[in-house]
Amino acid sequence: MARRENGAGVRSAIRTFLRFCVRIFYRHIEVVGEERVPGGPVIFAVNHPNGLIDPLFLLSFVPRPISFLAKAPLFRYPLIGWFVRKLESIPVYRKQDNTKGTNAETFAKAREVLQRGGTIAIFPEGTTHSDPQLRELKTGAARIALGANLDALSVVPAGIYYTAKQSFRSAAMLVYGEPIHVRPRRSDADEGAEPPAAEVDGLTARIDEGLDAVTLQADSHTALDLAGRAEDIFTAHNETPLAEELEIRRRFLDGYHYLRTHDPERLARLESKVRQFAGELERTNIDVNLLSRNIGIWRVLRMIVWLPLALAGMIVNYLTYRLIGMLARRVSKGEYEMLATMKFIGALLLYPLTWIALAFVIDHYFGWPYAVASLFVLPLLAYVALRFFEDLDGLIGRARALWHPSRARLEMQRREIRDEFLSVAKSMES
Repeated sequence: MARRENGAGVRSAIRTFLRFCVRIFYRHIEVVGEERVPGGPVIFAVNHPNGLIDPLFLLSFVPRPISFLAKAPLFRYPLIGWFVRKLESIPVYRKQDNTKGTNAETFAKAREVLQRGGTIAIFPEGTTHSDPQLRELKTGAARIALGANLDALSVVPAGIYYTAKQSFRSAAMLVYGEPIHVRPRRSDADEGAEPPAAEVDGLTARIDEGLDAVTLQADSHTALDLAGRAEDIFTAHNETPLAEELEIRRRFLDGYHYLRTHDPERLARLESKVRQFAGELERTNIDVNLLSRNIGIWRVLRMIVWLPLALAGMIVNYLTYRLIGMLARRVSKGEYEMLATMKFIGALLLYPLTWIALAFVIDHYFGWPYAVASLFVLPLLAYVALRFFEDLDGLIGRARALWHPSRARLEMQRREIRDEFLSVAKSMES
């Protein structure tokens, strides 16, 4: 009992630390539909767009302790193995890993977690990717759910949405869908026996439908890109919640498909207007969301006050910041969905090493009390610098938009395109 409580304490500490780190990495985070997560055994079926960031995101923001299926070799690694064991991960034995074990052992361990009322997260697509649509789902989630043969088991589809998944200080959202209640099989069903294929396929189809409802998908990257640009134009000047942004992009995709079927010439004209407008914004280096924003005197005064600390934080951390970006690009080797993972891991390792190295230097010249104090001060300076230069970037963007000679014309173009969007919406309703 004491061991179980100690394990829970370690797990809670890991979760708190990861949540703090994820909140630093992403500037804005939303969790939607948490009230849909039931008590009792739950399997979360989640899309997988962003490498290791996806499970870290779930560990940080799922309201209950959660276990993951992890490839078996991870359990043998010195540090990573300790983490996956403390998080009660479930080993998956793959042929290419040359590890001893079977699917039956994986499913048996998953049943143990669920039978004691725990939760499991599965990425049913099987791999992380940047496709515009979900990949065909594997059947593992359905097989585990049906094989558990429990009275109160639910599968909760969960969608992770990133505004710019590879970018530091972008925004992210976790959306829970409606739970899928899995009815137990016959009471005389053999524990561990494979459930009937028809039931597995049926439940997998329901999970697929649930994921469709909480993710943004299109038949091409072109359509997704157009919907993103259109949403930026439509919601400019408004602080739009991510849940609303996701829904608006879905509506634009509906409009895209509607026009492609009913009026392709109008779609071509509208797409051309959107791309030309976006291109002009890029050439003038103006953010559409800042076209009518004021600079704000209090923002300027606050930045003046924080300037000395921000400069100190920049001097201390700039080289590390650049090094992390360079290493992340090199290690990810062009794999778009792994870039954020490499940045996150790099920051987690290199920033503390930078501060510890500086603490040793301070200890050498000024003594250990100053060195200890620096271990608290240096991270704070880094955070002040981060927030200051974010505000500075926004201030420069506001000033550029405010005094640019094309501002009035660009704002008029934006309104014309927005009116065209509204006209398309009316056409769809009629």
